[in-house]
Amino acid sequence: MPDNPCLSLAISRSTAAAPQHYAIWVWNAPYPGGFVHHDRLWPQQLSEIWQAWQNFFPSRSLPSVPHTPHMFDLPPLPDFNPEVTAPPAAGQPTSYSARLMQSLGVSLWQWVFDGSIQSSFDQSQGIARGQSRPLRLRLDIRDPDLIGLPWEIMQPQPGRQAVSLSQQLLFSRTTSDVDPLPILRSEQSLRILLVLGQDSDIGDYDPSVIPKARLALEQEAATLSKVLETAADVDPFSGNASCQVTTLVQPTPAELIQELESGNYNVLFYSGHGAPAPDGGLLFLRPDAAINGTELAQVLVRCQVKLAVFNACWGAQPDQRDQQTIPRSSLAEVLIHHGVPAVLAMRDTITDQEAINFIQAFAQALAHRSPIDEAVAIARQHLLMLFKFNHPAWTLPILYMHPEFNGELIRPFTEGVTEIPDQSASWLGRQIPQAYLRSVVAPNQMWSLRGGMMRVGRGEGNDVVLQHIGVSREHAEIFCRNSSDEAQEPIYLLRDRSRYGTWILNGDGWRKVHHEEIALQSRTQLKFGNPRSQALEFVIEESV
Repeated sequence: MPDNPCLSLAISRSTAAAPQHYAIWVWNAPYPGGFVHHDRLWPQQLSEIWQAWQNFFPSRSLPSVPHTPHMFDLPPLPDFNPEVTAPPAAGQPTSYSARLMQSLGVSLWQWVFDGSIQSSFDQSQGIARGQSRPLRLRLDIRDPDLIGLPWEIMQPQPGRQAVSLSQQLLFSRTTSDVDPLPILRSEQSLRILLVLGQDSDIGDYDPSVIPKARLALEQEAATLSKVLETAADVDPFSGNASCQVTTLVQPTPAELIQELESGNYNVLFYSGHGAPAPDGGLLFLRPDAAINGTELAQVLVRCQVKLAVFNACWGAQPDQRDQQTIPRSSLAEVLIHHGVPAVLAMRDTITDQEAINFIQAFAQALAHRSPIDEAVAIARQHLLMLFKFNHPAWTLPILYMHPEFNGELIRPFTEGVTEIPDQSASWLGRQIPQAYLRSVVAPNQMWSLRGGMMRVGRGEGNDVVLQHIGVSREHAEIFCRNSSDEAQEPIYLLRDRSRYGTWILNGDGWRKVHHEEIALQSRTQLKFGNPRSQALEFVIEESV
């Protein structure tokens, strides 16, 4: 199944000497002209709205270090009036909290999507609509001082849907500073490891309170397990995936690692106490044991866990030292950096009622085989309906996705059907030319097109599996397209779907093809991902 078109933006401070100056640019786009760049000055008005947000929606779990970046440390603004910034339209919210949230969302959007960035977004969205697919929008925030802003509430204008609530614009955060995505298993069921760590209410590691706390955690584990399993079994006739949940209550790090290595899980769900730290934060599994993000990342990647979910304090927030934010230090960023495909963590603490409602809707969407970013949007909408727009609950989950990951946790129900050319009446009695790829140097290999379609990539499910540098998991397709005119021979085309492109040799030398279709002639030489890799030759046998 082809990936959805994807537009990836990066935001970085221009220089340390000019802290208010930022560069915003597109580093991945679904069309060649979409890679644009724009310089922006951070406006004082946006700082004021952000300060007002923090005053009205204070952190529920403020750590000992300052929560707000130093560039936003402004005096209180009791006279701030969001209605001045964004006048209400007919039917729009009028409460202070709703207007404040809307004003911040609109201001963030206008700051990011300005000029050429907006044009690239519009073109990308048009391409996605033309393919009848959602557009993936991924935001790489490279200035750690901007991590804490609720980018998920961005909206183009008052009355429009926030970016993270749409199922036609699938929003996530990302980072380009990553290890390559490993080859992932193709799976048809949810296998969840539910881990309940140290409860944040356990005080000062007092052994006398541990038995009581552990009993409460076991009851919570049973409740969460039931929520996950029943959410995945709402309609047994709808093609829902099955769901198996295994629980661990206050395991040691060794017990957690052993279970991950032996259980073949695709989802880790952790609920418990966490804290910021330079190596991806700390998860307190029990009063005498903790594990940091860097340590956890190794085992998650090795065991091919596709999704890690953390109901823990500050999982999506970086650490700070001496009032300076440490880059790439949040749990979510560290796990993505090491090659975990998707991480869902909380911007702040979330109440039990909010978490249960979110988890139930999220698990149900995953069981319906929705991609992870779409499932998060569905669950976020559920929180919005329950707690209303001006309640911060729906803004708390923060999704990070690896830039090479297409969001597929389990395979769509309809996937796996072989694509073949149209077998209409015009094809009766006609012989389709045979075509194949072959290596041009030893060792000689040959791959035939079967059923009129060949998939090339790094993933094991492809017809041609290449482990070269730069080859994407689902890199390209070569397919046959017939004509209704019986006098015309079928044509073969290459459709590139990769991150780095495909190179084609023609009369003018090697040409890069990226996210486009191009007709292939017999004896055309191709290089996938890397222009220095070994060439393969595409051959069409002459019809007899």
